Amino acid sequence: MIEIRNLTKIFSGKHQEVTALRDVNLKIDKGDIFGIIGMSGAGKSTLLRCLCLLEQPTSGTVLLDGVDTAALTGKQKLETRRKMGVVFQGYNLLMQKTVYDNVAFPLTLCGTPKAVIAQKVASLLSLVGLSDKAQCYPSQLSGGQKQRVALARALATDPEVLYCDEPTSALDSLTTRSVLDLLENINRTLGVTIVIITHEISVVRRICNKVAVIDASRFVEWGDTSRVFDHPQTDITLQLLGYSAS
Repeated sequence: MIEIRNLTKIFSGKHQEVTALRDVNLKIDKGDIFGIIGMSGAGKSTLLRCLCLLEQPTSGTVLLDGVDTAALTGKQKLETRRKMGVVFQGYNLLMQKTVYDNVAFPLTLCGTPKAVIAQKVASLLSLVGLSDKAQCYPSQLSGGQKQRVALARALATDPEVLYCDEPTSALDSLTTRSVLDLLENINRTLGVTIVIITHEISVVRRICNKVAVIDASRFVEWGDTSRVFDHPQTDITLQLLGYSAS
């Protein structure tokens, strides 16, 4: 479903260039819950931004259902973006809008009829367990509730893939479990492929069937989560697992 080929991203500054990603290759199959894990500064967030079309790769390609997303322009690019839902680390909710309006926002931008929006928002709020919070504002919600609103909004356009950037980093352990249960339910019932960017090994162990480890702008190890974590092949994976590197 998603294929990354020889992806490189270089940021050019006034006095130097920074290579955030270098010759990255990866394949994510339809229906996966795929974890991408690494230390801070390894390139995880840049990769996410390239996947969801917020950054243009310096070279290489990102294919979604066989289509080179970097080559898209105008209407084609907008239509492809609607196939992607993104949950950002800081929720990115509209603080002056109600929960209902936040979830409805992407549908409103698409010109969806109000009656259809009402039905869709009601369904999504039920899915994430927030039907009683429709007229609340983000300031009235807990962190876990805000994350559920962000998930509902990301699902509003019926995306094929859901990108989650550190979805549990600001949550306590109990709320983390409930959010991960929700993501599993979304994957199972809606058939949405999920890509989770995180530094938390426990999140990947709990929910991801596959994982890739990124270090110094490259993937160094990838495959089934159980195999990668039970038989780590690289020092960085050992460090992430809490072992001393040899």
